[in-house]
Amino acid sequence: MSYFVYILLNNVVPLSLLIALGIVLQRAFHLDIKTLSKLNFYLFSPAIMFQMLYESELSFKVMGQVLLFFFVFFFALTAVVEIVIRLRGYKGGMRPAMRNSVLFYNSANYAIPLNQLVFVNDPFTLSIQIIVMMMQSLIPNTYGVYSVNAHKQKLKDTMKTILSMPVIYVIPVALIMRGFHIPVPHPAYISIDYIAKGFIATALTTLGVQLGTMKWELKLRDVAISNVLRLCVGPLLGFFIVWTLGFHGDMAKALILSCAVPTSLSSVLLAVEFDNEPEFSSQAVFSSTVFSIFTVTLVIYLIQFVG
Repeated sequence: MSYFVYILLNNVVPLSLLIALGIVLQRAFHLDIKTLSKLNFYLFSPAIMFQMLYESELSFKVMGQVLLFFFVFFFALTAVVEIVIRLRGYKGGMRPAMRNSVLFYNSANYAIPLNQLVFVNDPFTLSIQIIVMMMQSLIPNTYGVYSVNAHKQKLKDTMKTILSMPVIYVIPVALIMRGFHIPVPHPAYISIDYIAKGFIATALTTLGVQLGTMKWELKLRDVAISNVLRLCVGPLLGFFIVWTLGFHGDMAKALILSCAVPTSLSSVLLAVEFDNEPEFSSQAVFSSTVFSIFTVTLVIYLIQFVG
């Protein structure tokens, strides 16, 4: 029960309040969702990614193990989603929207505090989650951009869009500067810190603004499918892959927990930025965040039995 209450009070309620604020602001002032989306993609996301990677303590051995797990998990989950897409007969923009709602999960502002709660501020498990977060930032800005544009844009134009995403440059720069102990000028780092601290509030407010613009034509069946794949199938696959790869202890538990979190805000930002099923994406993020109270609590209980 303590996990349930903690997740509710420290993750879901604060997130929901910021989302609600976005809805209120949209209804009162009719904010420009495209401007907010661009701020997230080109300013706040790169800043928080740089800061977290630059300040992290990552070993190459742990990074290799986590990346092995991540890619096996990502491709296995992709295969499951593709089967569902074909069985449901999704067309056009709904295909990438469903993929993104399952494959992109909240590995930063939800998973990191959750990791630190479960593992009591363990730097080893935090480094695992930071690597997952790095990949969950890189893939939406590359594959995610490609997937939402592939059905309506030439490959050349899509590649130009991908190459304009600052996160794909920020990640290697942060890792190189951290690896070679290259200092960031103090005034610049103060600015980066200010921007990074605004990421969560801006991203959640953007989701609220998007929800405030919707007609709320509920896509209950599609949203339910997305939620089940993200919150139930995801951690089940995580359990299976950890067992298959022979991972044990806190490494295994942290990897499984990383698979159990709700749909990422990046799926909404992609949907809004490229006008690709924003209503479905917003509903998937919001509902998966709410239902994760129960599913994540169950996963936390079950990982106690992982050797």
